[in-house]
Amino acid sequence: MRAQPGDNAAMSMSDRTRAQLQIHFCVLLWGFTAILGKLIALPALPLVWWRMLLVVAVLALLPRVWRGLRALTPRLALAYAGIGVLVALHWLTFYGAIKLANASVAATCIALAPVFTAAIEPWAAQRPFRLRELALGAAVLPGVALVVGGVPDGMRLGVAVGALSALLVAIFGSFNKRLVEHADPLTVTALELGAGTVALTALAPLLALLLPAFDGELLALPGPRDGVLLLVLALGCTLLPFALSLVALRHLSAYTVQLATNLEPVYAIVLAALLLGEQRELTPLFYLGVAVILGAVFLDPLLARRGRRPAAGDSEVQHPEVLGTSEAKHLVD
Repeated sequence: MRAQPGDNAAMSMSDRTRAQLQIHFCVLLWGFTAILGKLIALPALPLVWWRMLLVVAVLALLPRVWRGLRALTPRLALAYAGIGVLVALHWLTFYGAIKLANASVAATCIALAPVFTAAIEPWAAQRPFRLRELALGAAVLPGVALVVGGVPDGMRLGVAVGALSALLVAIFGSFNKRLVEHADPLTVTALELGAGTVALTALAPLLALLLPAFDGELLALPGPRDGVLLLVLALGCTLLPFALSLVALRHLSAYTVQLATNLEPVYAIVLAALLLGEQRELTPLFYLGVAVILGAVFLDPLLARRGRRPAAGDSEVQHPEVLGTSEAKHLVD
């Protein structure tokens, strides 16, 4: 019996609905990374080192990854390794911001990544600046001022470190986009996180001097509680959403994915309030600043859509390798 056109349309709608649920579930899992960063007692440096090492260890078991590595040219492998160092520093500063402030502050700072990207990506991709992106940067500045004014004095260093983490997202995300078509996503993730693990190991003595608040013994085995939470972070909040996102991106437009991923700070802040009670540490000014920043970030894809409406499956649905290295940040244009 031949399938009717209506059956195909219903199947397509079902695929899109499932993909939308998957991408929101992924964003929720990414939101949990900030919560786990607060719950894990390890300092930022060993926390990031163990997370990266666990992910790389799992990916090293996949023959597909080794085939992809053999197919890379030395120059491309070196480029991805360099990006991996930036990824490691991004995660180090992200979890450092959580330790210095809290999960809500760190998640809010990461929402600044599109603003930094607006300034960095045209240079990295060698394209003109877009007025819309520059306007986005200007629109979030009042929100940043409100966020800074809405946190206790002792947390303001965490805001600065969180902003640095967002800057690093913009840098490595922009360079990843230049190399997006050149290698298998799992291979890229394994190579970048492997290089990042090696870099943190080599830089640990220097980082201990420059960033004593992040320091901790790398090779000391975590306690049972931290060990379980690290496994959840590496497998449940890194590899699981990575795999689900690769499937979901086949059925969603860039616009849909962008709106979903912009919710990550919202999920993280709500989870932090429900699970950690962080709303008691912050003032209404902080949440007003969050609203201003997120309002500008959500407005960006809406304005972009007025000029073009990418269909599901077009070339705008891209950058899957960023999924494994930076949670939901900057998946699409």
